[in-house]
Amino acid sequence: MATAGRNTLLSASLTVNNSAAESQNPEEDDGQNLWSSILSEVSTRSRSKLPSGKNVVVMGEVGSGKTTLVAKLQGVEEYMKGRGLEYLYFNVHDEDVDDHARCNAWVLDGDLYHKGLQKFVLSVDNLADSLALFVVDLSRPWLALDSLQKWASVVRDYLDKLRVPPETMRELEHRLVKQFQEYVEPGSDLEAVPQRRNPESEEESIVLPLGDNTLTHNLGIPLVVVCTKCDAISTLEKEHDYRDEHLDFIQSHIRRFCLQYGAALLYTSMKENKNLDLLYKYLVHRLYGFPFNFPAQVVEKDSVFIPSGWDNEKKIAILHENFQTVKADDNFEDVIVKPPVRKFVHEKEIQAEDDQVFLVKLQTLLAKQPPVTAGRPVDTSNRAPTGSPRTTNRSAAANVANVMPMQSGTKKIDPNMKGGQTSEGVLANFFNSLLTKKAGSPGPGGQPTGGGSNTPGTVRKSDL
Repeated sequence: MATAGRNTLLSASLTVNNSAAESQNPEEDDGQNLWSSILSEVSTRSRSKLPSGKNVVVMGEVGSGKTTLVAKLQGVEEYMKGRGLEYLYFNVHDEDVDDHARCNAWVLDGDLYHKGLQKFVLSVDNLADSLALFVVDLSRPWLALDSLQKWASVVRDYLDKLRVPPETMRELEHRLVKQFQEYVEPGSDLEAVPQRRNPESEEESIVLPLGDNTLTHNLGIPLVVVCTKCDAISTLEKEHDYRDEHLDFIQSHIRRFCLQYGAALLYTSMKENKNLDLLYKYLVHRLYGFPFNFPAQVVEKDSVFIPSGWDNEKKIAILHENFQTVKADDNFEDVIVKPPVRKFVHEKEIQAEDDQVFLVKLQTLLAKQPPVTAGRPVDTSNRAPTGSPRTTNRSAAANVANVMPMQSGTKKIDPNMKGGQTSEGVLANFFNSLLTKKAGSPGPGGQPTGGGSNTPGTVRKSDL
């Protein structure tokens, strides 16, 4: 009996303990579930701090500065340019969670022959994580509009061939429309107020209607238009006589294109490092959702920045007020004309002839010329008997000094002898004139001259 009683008490106590434990289990389970959810959330955040697999597809004409632009974003000074499809990247750093990521940058060749290489970059799975960037060379503004339309057509044709499911494409297009309409300029009173009519209800998240010519060509992926080499504007003004109205005309047409595609617009300069940091921050804002608090810039003609969602037809019409010789409806190709190519004439290189060849030619030319008297020409009129005695004496002294000295006045002249400065005929005439002169002819100073070797003193003695 005693044993049976103890067993009954033990079983009752166990039953009470089990019931008490069961009554405490729900609280413990709730605590464990709370901690599990917190740990799970933390681990999930740590694994997905910055999403990976974001892509930027860069397109533009050859020589527009696509690779240089991405290299500047990457912070690389020395880089190698490739062909076809180039792969680069730029780093993304989230300071709040101290996390790093790499944003893929794919540079497509400017030759349309390589447009099929888009299949290695864009697919149905990563369209939501991709962004297209069109590069326009502002040093050649006459190609700007055609280039933008060409590359937009390339992307559109590829997306059509990609056969994106209609539901997916509608979601992508709706996301762009929503982003465009919910844009609020930083610093305004409506910055923290969304522009949706009923933001609390997801089912009624209807955006406001778009304006005219706004997002009429929705590609489904974000688009950014970057005009490089804005430092060439001063060159256009000096060399091609571009005025402010021409620059405003170019900007208005590019902004109309951006408005149709819902694209952002930036003017950059790699030489001056202008707006490069702004471009980087805008790209990570659109791809990673980073906060972006930079307003639009339209005052400076070489540092324009227009974020997607800011522009409209009325703001573009402000540029038309400065038009004087052009109209807003003029064709872009008729106003912005490619300047004529100046043919550079290369000066012919003059090569010196060989010395021997030059001397042979010179000898030939000299042989064709008539013979001239060697030395100083002698005036024969001064050698006449009635000429000036003073001139005759000087000529005689000069001529005598150039011939061999004579031992006597009657020495015969060698006809084969050549004078250094006079000819044979002149010497013969000179000496013959001396021999044929009369002894009594007056000389200089009224003194008679004699022949042979007589001196004036001998003549005076004979007269006496």
